[in-house]
Amino acid sequence: MFTLLKTDGYARRGRFVTPHGIIETPVFMNVGTSAAIKGAVSSLDLREIGCQVELSNTYHLHIRPGDELIRSQGGLHRFMNWDGPILTDSGGFQVFSLAALRKITEEGVAFNSHFDGKRIFMGPEESMKIQSNLGSDIAMAFDECIENPAPRKYVENSINRTTRWLERCIKKLDELNSLSDTINPAQMLFGINQGSTYDDLRADHMKRISEFDLPGYAIGGLAVGEKTEVMYHIVEVVIEFAPVNKPRYLMGVGTPGNIIEAVYRGVDFFDCVIPTRNGRHGHCFTKDGIINLNNEKYSLDSSPIEEGCNCPVCRNFSRAYIRHLFKAKEMLSGRLAVLHNLWFYNNLMSKIRIAIEEDRFIEFRNTYSEILDRRI
Repeated sequence: MFTLLKTDGYARRGRFVTPHGIIETPVFMNVGTSAAIKGAVSSLDLREIGCQVELSNTYHLHIRPGDELIRSQGGLHRFMNWDGPILTDSGGFQVFSLAALRKITEEGVAFNSHFDGKRIFMGPEESMKIQSNLGSDIAMAFDECIENPAPRKYVENSINRTTRWLERCIKKLDELNSLSDTINPAQMLFGINQGSTYDDLRADHMKRISEFDLPGYAIGGLAVGEKTEVMYHIVEVVIEFAPVNKPRYLMGVGTPGNIIEAVYRGVDFFDCVIPTRNGRHGHCFTKDGIINLNNEKYSLDSSPIEEGCNCPVCRNFSRAYIRHLFKAKEMLSGRLAVLHNLWFYNNLMSKIRIAIEEDRFIEFRNTYSEILDRRI
């Protein structure tokens, strides 16, 4: 399913085959938490902005409209009219970050919905059932997202339980994929590495879950408040023990600079809400850094968000116009800024892939790693 086509240092150029299409890596997955990109961006827009993979959230879709309803509509691909690859996360991060009251046991987690307070139970089997109903191409294993920092003993117990949960995820998904009425019987499972900021626990957990020979592996529990240098260090520790012939996914990361640095360290998959969240507030990414369209200096600026950008926004609208939309609180403002940012991210990944193919990724990193994250 995964073919490593080229390396440039630790940076990797690969190709991952899914039931709904081929993913060229390194790749940024566009986050559509509730089966829609925040910012009024539809699945029809995704192709135009170069999206390869759409990512949706198991927890949110289970809460609303319900995974059984989505199953009745033919699965997530038909429901949102997207024919490309979809990855669904397990819901674990949301359970641990959004639920005010929760109780963790060996079986799973009981918690109150952040939406209506309803008591819900989710464990490995429940997460796999929900993701099977959604019919995504890649399902993520149910795990505990551990806080940074966390007491060592707690982390040890947690990753042991997460490993046992992974075994249950594998068994349940195999069972679901064998059923005649399963939406996507070729659904694949990615395991998740945890271990907080303890080098030895991270390394040991990666070695343990690698033995399951899954289609791919993720690094979880990072970009949750630790220093950037710590995140990069943990990535280096984990990658050392990650299978070479399987894709590596750094969950929830990040800025353009973060992505370039993680590719430099051997990561293949990324996702983050930054381009959509920042865009909705007028913050736009360019090759020279980040601009804030709310600033007065753009009120008479007839140039596009980024000179030379070929996105549908920069081809048709000026900074002055989009700034006006933000000041007038028009919904179109966020849509245009989000479209540009997602184009920027997807185009960045294309440039990274080309740089690796042409053995000049180190030069690319040295040129863009810092400049893309600076605020103008």
